[in-house]
Amino acid sequence: MSGFRPLSSGLKALQPEAFGADPSGERMARIRRSPHFKDGVFQNPGGSTGRPSLSMVDFAKIYFDKDERPRRAPQGTVPVHATTLADLAKPPATGLRLTWMGHSSVLAEIDGHRVLFDPVWGQRCSPFPFVGPKRVHPVPLPLAALGPVDVVVISHDHYDHLDLPTIKALADTDTLFAVPLGVGAHLEHWGVSADRLRELDWHEATKVGGLTLTATPARHFCGRGMRNTQHTLWASWSVAGDEHRVYHSGDTGYFDGFRDIGAEHGPFDATMIQIGAYSEFWPDIHMTPEEGMRAHLDLQGGRPHGVMLPIHWATFNLAPHPWAEPGEGTVEAAHATGSRIALPRPGEPFEPTADTVPSDPWWRAVALAPEGGWPTALTGAATRTTAASAAGAQSVTGNGSDRGADEGTGEPEAVAAG
Repeated sequence: MSGFRPLSSGLKALQPEAFGADPSGERMARIRRSPHFKDGVFQNPGGSTGRPSLSMVDFAKIYFDKDERPRRAPQGTVPVHATTLADLAKPPATGLRLTWMGHSSVLAEIDGHRVLFDPVWGQRCSPFPFVGPKRVHPVPLPLAALGPVDVVVISHDHYDHLDLPTIKALADTDTLFAVPLGVGAHLEHWGVSADRLRELDWHEATKVGGLTLTATPARHFCGRGMRNTQHTLWASWSVAGDEHRVYHSGDTGYFDGFRDIGAEHGPFDATMIQIGAYSEFWPDIHMTPEEGMRAHLDLQGGRPHGVMLPIHWATFNLAPHPWAEPGEGTVEAAHATGSRIALPRPGEPFEPTADTVPSDPWWRAVALAPEGGWPTALTGAATRTTAASAAGAQSVTGNGSDRGADEGTGEPEAVAAG
């Protein structure tokens, strides 16, 4: 997340390339015509701009509390899937495969097309290479090894979703970029040609091959530089192929619009839902695991359907909650609602409509256990259930449904992150 008050006015003079560029000209004229742009800024559903008001000093006091600090990081080496490259060399048997690369970065293979959501291969989500939240696990494979991608989808311009070194590497390919309104200014500034941009307002769609990509509403905010003009939009995304459809939440607080998105574009074979970096200090712009599961159900018409992949956690520490809490909370929320979840290690491909999906709570092996230990009943439920058994029994376990590098310390410096 980003948007804290700046550390120092002296940093303004640095103007690093990672700050990107403000929209101008016809792009800015189009922004002003958007029904979601009012009083000089983009507005959230319901009318707010969503920026947190907490200062960096106040955040640091909470984040570095000495009693809670050990829980903010893994205590061992985060397991990264070892055979990602070999696994991706084989086509998905079902036509749909997701590979979570960490945080919100997901490669989605959909009906013969490849979509890369919010790719962040950089070591820090920061405008500076020497400071800022640092990875606690390496990327599962080099970006160049990923192979051709039909379209890169960006949810918004914060540093943990729009990464300068990653975009500059992708600028040398022929991939297209689907981005929210205004974000194209950053990409052009970094070398992506205008003819490779598909820049959309909410409810607008574009075709890429056999895929239809639609920018859908989200409740968040934007900004990269010291002068945050709120002139770039944030979005969630629906992607529909000939046979399958998926949803990526980007960053968002919970809002009633998930039901409308599901009614218009769902149900989805898989949803990728933000469930980390939440806090009571910014409740309107990030979801808790419980809220994320609620959003998943709204998107599926109110009933357990498809698979939910929890994203925006485990890679960068951006909030005061314990490192393992988002994973645990997602298992608990799935158990409570009878929903099917996937719990892959970073880099572990899985097929959402297959009979089984990854369901091992892998983080427990490297996280500091809570007082009283891990809840074994939920663990057993989450690791036993398959789509086939759930279809027959309507199980209320963690996976029940009818369908189917660089070593960080885990304690990043407290600066404004993406």
